[in-house]
Amino acid sequence: MFRISNTVVGLLNCCTLLVGLAAISASVYFRLHGGATDCQTVLQTPLLALGLVFLVLSLLGLVGACCRLNSVLYVYLALMFLIILGLIVFTVFALLVTNKGVGQVVSGRGYKEYRLADFSHWLQQYVVNAKNWDQIRSCLIDAEVCKRLGNNTHEKVSFLFYIKNLSLIQSGCCKPPSYCGFIYKNGTLWEVPKSGPAVADSDCTTWSNEKEKLCLDCKSCKVGVLGNIRKEWRRLAILNCCLLVLLTFVYCIGCCATRTTAPSLSTQDIDQETLDLYMIDPCYCLEYRYIFSSS
Repeated sequence: MFRISNTVVGLLNCCTLLVGLAAISASVYFRLHGGATDCQTVLQTPLLALGLVFLVLSLLGLVGACCRLNSVLYVYLALMFLIILGLIVFTVFALLVTNKGVGQVVSGRGYKEYRLADFSHWLQQYVVNAKNWDQIRSCLIDAEVCKRLGNNTHEKVSFLFYIKNLSLIQSGCCKPPSYCGFIYKNGTLWEVPKSGPAVADSDCTTWSNEKEKLCLDCKSCKVGVLGNIRKEWRRLAILNCCLLVLLTFVYCIGCCATRTTAPSLSTQDIDQETLDLYMIDPCYCLEYRYIFSSS
């Protein structure tokens, strides 16, 4: 008869098995779908890797718990330990690289503006580099983050736009930086003064009123993406802490399952010396009490 620990391990791994199959299915769909965008292509490999990890781990847990195979459970626990260790390392790393990033409040406006120097060197070098930016830019276009601003044509007065609580990405990618001194027309349409930009900055010359360009190639857009990443990674760190508690609980249940899957012994199979050694450990004491009662 299965113990409670085996049942819990089996049920939890049934859930993770479904998650793994869903991730693999999504990855295969993106790969086979002829109209997949660059943004969807970026998700293919991570989704497939995550799905395969969940699939293998879940199968090991199910086989070990249901078939009562300690050798399989030991492999399952070893992988679980590595995942827990990896989550701890990633959480600490995420907190370190997102430690910087304090935006400056623009006077009289409902949003902040950041600069690249406000963020860690790692984020600047490895997240928004030239190799990754084309894919990030494609994702921003797919998400239509600037479309809502362009649709608000009723906001004819610039004051109504300035007091809007823009997101970090909208502030950096959908409008020219405030220091350029452009004249507001609507959410995504700005007029360059006849005297030119107020500041000789590359972002001021990069800005375009074309819907597919706007300020998506500006430094301020990269800054907005970094600000959003900092915000989301902070939330992810909190989620990881909760996940670590859950995984640690599952790991402990798995350790109990390895004991309950041990071959049952009768009192005749155990000599007195072995009983004395096991009685030292309370956990083994309870285990053998169960054995004696079921013999």
